[in-house]
Amino acid sequence: MNHDFHMEEVLPPNSLEGKVKEKMHDAFWDHLKQQLSATPPDFSCALELLQEIKEILLSLLLPRQNRLRSEIKEALDMDLLRWEVERGALCVLHHSKRVLNMMTLLCAPVRDEAVQKLENIADPVCLLRGIFQVLGLMKMDMVNYTIQSLQPHLQEHSIQHERAKFQELLNKQPSLLDHTTKWLTRAAADLTALPPTCPDAPDSSSMACPSPNEAANSPEPVSPAMVLSQGFLNLLLWDPENKEFPETLLRDRDRLQELQSQLHQLTVLASVLLVAGSFSGSVLFGSPQFVDKLKCITKALMEEFSSRPEEAMLTVSEQVSQEIHQSLKNMGLAALSSDSTASLIGQLQSIAKEENCVRSVIDQRIHLFLKCCLVLGVQRSLLDLPGGLTLIEAELAELGQKFVSLTHHNQQVFGPYYTEILKTLIPPSQELETAVESL
Repeated sequence: MNHDFHMEEVLPPNSLEGKVKEKMHDAFWDHLKQQLSATPPDFSCALELLQEIKEILLSLLLPRQNRLRSEIKEALDMDLLRWEVERGALCVLHHSKRVLNMMTLLCAPVRDEAVQKLENIADPVCLLRGIFQVLGLMKMDMVNYTIQSLQPHLQEHSIQHERAKFQELLNKQPSLLDHTTKWLTRAAADLTALPPTCPDAPDSSSMACPSPNEAANSPEPVSPAMVLSQGFLNLLLWDPENKEFPETLLRDRDRLQELQSQLHQLTVLASVLLVAGSFSGSVLFGSPQFVDKLKCITKALMEEFSSRPEEAMLTVSEQVSQEIHQSLKNMGLAALSSDSTASLIGQLQSIAKEENCVRSVIDQRIHLFLKCCLVLGVQRSLLDLPGGLTLIEAELAELGQKFVSLTHHNQQVFGPYYTEILKTLIPPSQELETAVESL
């Protein structure tokens, strides 16, 4: 489901494993240097390294690259290299340079600079060490290329496998879709309910697309797409105490809870920026560096906010007000008055309350954005963000993409079951099944 998934061979900084690995590598390359500096030189390790380089280069080739395969075998002919070793005539630097030429042909463009830097190294040991480092990156590039190539096939297999396994369980437990039916029934009912209003909420007529409630009040009938979209949005508000979680989404429950947490954090972040912006003016908020500082201040306390919201917002309000004061001073602008500063701190602290109107409006608008993502796609939804969300556009794009990917995969797996349930909830239509399956 994650199109950005890739492998990285990265050890945690200052980890014991990383330190041991570095010490062992240093010892090995020091040993190789001693062998090559001896009289006469000992080429045994160097020969093994060239053999390993040859195997790595061959493993990086695609099946159709026959010409490069022949060139590698010819350039690193092990029989010829052993003959040179027996006569003490093996030139490690010369063969390493030939390896670099082949790496230039094989590496991805992102590794060109790393290979070019190796061309200036004259010490054979340092050059071999650098070659192995870059080859390690090239191997990881090939792994990620393979993953991307296989991803569509793996996704299709996953869809069929998940559906078949669920059908096996459903055959044994006919009531297995009871919670799913209740979930979709609730979503359909929500579409016909009147929306709750916030007395201080700004006009939403400029928002990116109609809300579910607005859609329900339109003359167009409720569609399967609307019900499913409302159902998925409801999952982001799911009460942990409610045990009737839809059976078709149990495998995705942890992911949904993670998205729910991210949405909550973005709501607080956008609320802080909106309040701070009303006191700072366009001059300060026209500076990306200033906005990034406020984001860092707020994000740093997100974990604390979940357990101690009042204490977290007290710290945020103090640090944000100090940042605004210092930035105004640095730019030669008039500082906030004591009354404005007190009002700023008070409004920021009130964000800790769930009933805070700024927070409620931002929360509604983020849900609206996610609704539009399900209907229009993430990129189109980003073109016309509701007010107050433009400063968190990058974070919203990430959240929206995760949410759309998860829901799309789930719909592909369980679409046939949703179709049968929705037939009982929505008046019959020739386009019903097509609409569900085309989501």
